[in-house]
Amino acid sequence: MEFKVIGSLLVQENGESAIPSAPKPRQIVALLLLNANRVVSVQSLTRELWSDNPPQSVATTLQTYILQIRKTLASALGTSSSRVARDVLITKPGGYQWHVPPGALDLHRYESLLAEGRTTLAAGDNEGAATLLREALDLWRDAPLVDIKPGRLLEVQIMRLQESRLSALEQRIEADVRMGRHHEILPELIELTAEHHLHENLHAQLMLALYRAGRRSSALASYRRLRTALAEELGLEPSIKLERLHQAILCCDRTLDVTTHGGALTMLDRLIADRCA
Repeated sequence: MEFKVIGSLLVQENGESAIPSAPKPRQIVALLLLNANRVVSVQSLTRELWSDNPPQSVATTLQTYILQIRKTLASALGTSSSRVARDVLITKPGGYQWHVPPGALDLHRYESLLAEGRTTLAAGDNEGAATLLREALDLWRDAPLVDIKPGRLLEVQIMRLQESRLSALEQRIEADVRMGRHHEILPELIELTAEHHLHENLHAQLMLALYRAGRRSSALASYRRLRTALAEELGLEPSIKLERLHQAILCCDRTLDVTTHGGALTMLDRLIADRCA
């Protein structure tokens, strides 16, 4: 059986859906899969489905949804609901647990590749890190659970995953920057900074890539746009890191021309350390 949450919710057996089509049972499946192999409490499921206004028959209604999910799973698997209750969607003290075999859930594969990629980057293997992080990001078919109307708990989980993806993108770009691939990553960075117009680290990466591509004026213009946006929308000035990068670009600091760094510090962190030494 195949399980996917990075994109639309999919639980498939031989290419056919194995979960109900009704919205609330799908919410339950989504929350259980995001917490696969862990117990999700009845209280958590209730809050996800009904927020602070559960029906009087909440226990019976929730049990009915669980039975519907088990029945649909059993039909797809060609087995009994009792076996599904024993081996897949398991009743636990105070809640329910969805058992997922190793490697069957796209989220687990993503998190494993991401962790390995981060470790590899910290060890200074930029090529290996870039490959692993790309493999992790390739698992993203769309926004997490894009076809589910989330409640409070799913909203938080979706936000967490979106932040995780953005962090993975930053680190993959960092690996590419270390290897001097500034020309290749420029289109992606331009798109990302347009989407995340107040994200300082992405702008820093764009400024460095533009500078190394021989576009010093564009790098300085990127800084000015960010500074204006921060001031107008948040009443803030750019961080010390951005200011020091800006100054380094202004004076054509030779540190900016170094394309390979090992260790856990990012290129920009090392720049700041060098300039403050």
